[in-house]
Amino acid sequence: MARADLLLDIIKYGLHGDMPNLRRATEAVCAEERAKQHNVLVNRIEELLNSSRSNPNNSQMGPSVGKNGSIEQSLFTEITPRKRLEHLILPQNVYSLCRELIEEQNRADLLRSYGLEPRNRILLNGPPGNGKTSVAEAIAEALMIPLLTVKYETIVGAYLGETANRLAKLIDQAKRRQCVLFFDEFETLGKERGDVHETGEIKRVVSSLLLHIDSLPSYVIVVGATNHENLLDKAAWRRFQLHLELPTPSRDSLEKWFVDFEKRTGFKLGLAPSTLAKKCLGYSFAEAEELARSIQRQYILQLPNENIVEVSTKVVKLWESQKRVNNGDM
Repeated sequence: MARADLLLDIIKYGLHGDMPNLRRATEAVCAEERAKQHNVLVNRIEELLNSSRSNPNNSQMGPSVGKNGSIEQSLFTEITPRKRLEHLILPQNVYSLCRELIEEQNRADLLRSYGLEPRNRILLNGPPGNGKTSVAEAIAEALMIPLLTVKYETIVGAYLGETANRLAKLIDQAKRRQCVLFFDEFETLGKERGDVHETGEIKRVVSSLLLHIDSLPSYVIVVGATNHENLLDKAAWRRFQLHLELPTPSRDSLEKWFVDFEKRTGFKLGLAPSTLAKKCLGYSFAEAEELARSIQRQYILQLPNENIVEVSTKVVKLWESQKRVNNGDM
């Protein structure tokens, strides 16, 4: 059965003739029933929603979603998540808190019977390349829901009020179903409003963003990721119930990553994972991935006269020298 608050919203909006909000509340019911696998009911609701779109008398129903994507859909990219949480190398506290959130979402009806809502807002902080996007995808995979990644190039507009209007459209689209809404580089929209160098327009966008985050139902999981926590507005910090830090990986974490890479790909890197981890200390997981792929590519290009130990040693030395140049040591 649909939640009482959504049923009350449907009645209220229907009595007042508020068709856009009536539609959004109905779509929220549809999302909840789909999560419960009540497919017959979902199909009936979707038939009613689709028939209302084709009715010329429903001119106030708002923009429809076409087969090739509406204006709203251009504000994000949608993927079917594949990465799994148990396959990620994470600090134990991050892993445990993600598991808690997933359990709360899966048992939301039990929490609501006690007057509680599941947590649905996470802020991920840490250097680039250490798994923030992967965590968002893994949460979506565990809940079997889509991952929507916000596209700032279409959100941010050049004219007064344009960004806030597009942001409102994005949030309205996200509310229509259970999903993970991912804001990578969250500081792009959530900048500190006290910054004297920022314009009044940016400050209005931040205020609008925070209000929209507050308005999202708990079945929409909002994940913000930032490499620059000092740039975030203080009020933005408070909007998120979970603050998780993904630091630069330790030597042990890198060793586990190289072991996992060899298992996933069936390709031996020539040097022991412990040796690679020692040489790559200070690298992000993304840099470790690129190093391993470089070894793999060079090995393939040298077939049939390959020697994986020599290839691996050569590639690692090249990367070490490049790292020194980038760090200004040469």
